[in-house]
Amino acid sequence: MRLARTILSAIVLLFVAASASAGQPERIVSLAPNVTEILYAIGLGDKIVGVTNFCDYPAEARKKPKMGGLVNPSLEAILSARPDIVIMTTDGNPEGFEERLKKFGIKTYVLRERRLVGLPQEIVSLGRALGAGDKAESLAAEIRGQLDNIRAAAAKSQAGKRVLFIIWPEPLIVAGPGTLIDDAISMLGWHNIASDAKSNYPTFSIEEVVRRSPDAIIIGMASNMESYSANLLKRLNMLEAVRKGRVCYVNDDLYRLGPRVVRGLRGMAAQVK
Repeated sequence: MRLARTILSAIVLLFVAASASAGQPERIVSLAPNVTEILYAIGLGDKIVGVTNFCDYPAEARKKPKMGGLVNPSLEAILSARPDIVIMTTDGNPEGFEERLKKFGIKTYVLRERRLVGLPQEIVSLGRALGAGDKAESLAAEIRGQLDNIRAAAAKSQAGKRVLFIIWPEPLIVAGPGTLIDDAISMLGWHNIASDAKSNYPTFSIEEVVRRSPDAIIIGMASNMESYSANLLKRLNMLEAVRKGRVCYVNDDLYRLGPRVVRGLRGMAAQVK
């Protein structure tokens, strides 16, 4: 009888331990910068044992072991990290990589959302999957409320500005349809003049930009971007937007579908007059 109770107690302890492990993994690998930012925002930064080379926010993320790039993560590095779970995204990570991980018995979670409106629920779902549901729901509620306020303000302003968002000046790469930038422009009540392009990040000619004549030009900030874009703006000087100074630079807050995106929206709205 005593032996049976001992065995039963051991089984219960194993079940509890397994449930706890399933509820909140102790070792997490993030394969996307926005995923890393979400994990830190919901209090799981100390559980991260690997990130991509591009995971640079918050600053603590830069100190984490590197698992390779966004589009070319290192399977060897991930296996060496011994993760309980690997968090991936359909917006950047290679197709088929999830299946490769599963063949090694590694649990995965894939973020599939690409639009601003779906960000809060994506955060909630991820948080629940990782045993951090309460913090995730709190963060999601905050973001949802801020997005609602931004949409309401945009509806009242009826701005309707026609804008061009430049990702890189030479060659001239712009934000097209299906991108987070395009989604942000729409949420602010503006029109992306590249929204009818046939790719997410099309290459435009100077002639095409002149023909479409945007009311404002937004340039994504990168190292030395003002210097890199100077020649482009000279070539676009016939545009009223350039002559009247309706050109602005914004940081990378809007490049990632994560907690900083609201700050990016507000910053862009404040810059474009």
